Amino acid sequence: MLKLLRPAMTRILTPLGTALVSRGVGPDAVTAFGTTGTVVTALVMFPMGHLWWGAFIIGLFTLLDLLDGVVARLGGGGGSTWGAFLDSTFDRVADAAIFSGVAAYLVLDGQLVLAAVVLFCLVAGMLVSYVKARAEGLGLTCDVGLVERPERLVVGLCAVGFSQFWQPLLALGMVLLALGSAITVVQRVVHVRKQTGELHKQTGER
Repeated sequence: MLKLLRPAMTRILTPLGTALVSRGVGPDAVTAFGTTGTVVTALVMFPMGHLWWGAFIIGLFTLLDLLDGVVARLGGGGGSTWGAFLDSTFDRVADAAIFSGVAAYLVLDGQLVLAAVVLFCLVAGMLVSYVKARAEGLGLTCDVGLVERPERLVVGLCAVGFSQFWQPLLALGMVLLALGSAITVVQRVVHVRKQTGELHKQTGER
């Protein structure tokens, strides 16, 4: 569903991308601005208990993940290889800030078990991304899995934001996210194992 929404969002953001390019703003600057905004918002607003507004503002900043691609396509500068590397690296920084901010809020609120679940979501999410990156670095494919980063952000931010109005939603969302992330890690490891097994078999046949 999220992949189907991407073209529509790209069309909506194109006028803004055109305006930024005309002012000499490149995709790397857009990426850095979005990540900085996410990190500051998550580490300041979440521990203070401003869950709804924090999640809402971060949601707006995540749109810059699409905007930097629009700016790049419109000629805003920045090499594609470097831009992809920078975007991926900053994504990990943003994810760490979001879940660390939520965990800090829960620790301050005395919900230590749920804070541990949130930290598990952070680690599992990092593993999901690492397994894919490592597999692709070895020349394999790894575009499989139940929960990728867009889904993690949607579930996580919705659970955090709307828990301001119905508190159990935070626990429910984080538990589901933890399970989904763990399943995704296993799916990707199994997928890579199958590929390496097939390659070994082909090599043996030769």
